[in-house]
Amino acid sequence: MHVTVTITPVRKGVLSFDRRRVTYCCRLSGVPPQPGRRQWCGQRQTGTKAKFATPGSDGICHFYGRLMLASLSTMMSHGFKSSKQDFIFGPWKVTAAKNHIMKSKDIERLAEEMNMPSLPEMLFGDNILRIQHMDGYGIEFNAIDALKRVNNMEDAVKVACAQEWQESRADSEHSKEVVRPYDWTYTTDYRGTLIGEVVQVTETAERIDMEKLKAREQIMFFDDVLLFEDELHDHGVSMISVKIRVMPTSFFLLLRFFLRVDGVLIRINDTRLYYEAGKNYMLREFSTREKKIAELKNVPAALYTDPNEIAQHLTLKLMVCEKLELPMTEPQTAADNCLQ
Repeated sequence: MHVTVTITPVRKGVLSFDRRRVTYCCRLSGVPPQPGRRQWCGQRQTGTKAKFATPGSDGICHFYGRLMLASLSTMMSHGFKSSKQDFIFGPWKVTAAKNHIMKSKDIERLAEEMNMPSLPEMLFGDNILRIQHMDGYGIEFNAIDALKRVNNMEDAVKVACAQEWQESRADSEHSKEVVRPYDWTYTTDYRGTLIGEVVQVTETAERIDMEKLKAREQIMFFDDVLLFEDELHDHGVSMISVKIRVMPTSFFLLLRFFLRVDGVLIRINDTRLYYEAGKNYMLREFSTREKKIAELKNVPAALYTDPNEIAQHLTLKLMVCEKLELPMTEPQTAADNCLQ
């Protein structure tokens, strides 16, 4: 498979390209990415071939300097179309909107507004998943609000090479730490954005019945929305996405933040939301699980890149169970909630 993109010389004889766009381009081209495992073959002279490989994939993307057949923007426009889906569930409307990756200039402006040195390489600022009642209240999930929960003043994780980096620069005035004046992993404890002021949040001992959710039931609507992703300068991956499935009498949502810092740790922050037709509340559970890579020696490394598989091997650090109490409404029958 070949992908051609415009490569601009930034100084005599040296090529440069927007890695964030290339990553997105390869996603659209059908090359299954493995977050944090991409190999960049370095800069090449103008007019020669620079190679980008995704380990484990069936294809290699080749970039050519002078002989361009199409620009990246052209390929992106042909490979992706914005979409918006609405599904009616009784008095609720579920909306899933997917749009293009944000432009670099918009990301830079947003980073300045949020007082952060940089933002994720792939930021989908217009992607959203919203659950809204006909009376106006509800909850939604979007990338911007998720990033507002990132610590923009403190570096929480050092990369695996930090110690080696320090030792090689022992005489330097900056040798005591890798300078990153913010949480460069974009770790967020985002649990959603409430719509309206009538939804009350209280702690509860009631839990989501996961066994009930395992029962075979017709899925009337499903969607999966990516909010942002970053490869942490080739030190791993940080990403957050939200998915929802609607059954005849209930809906279940999972917002998952997944972090892998190669050689250091793996962390998963999950927010689960469950609603059963006719009840005047939703159940929301937030959990944090993590473990250092050194403590996962008995776990196959192949599982490190799969959040679903690695989650069971991580240590539960925090669990918060809440009720989102809704205004009293007339009970809905199962038949009412099946209507689309």
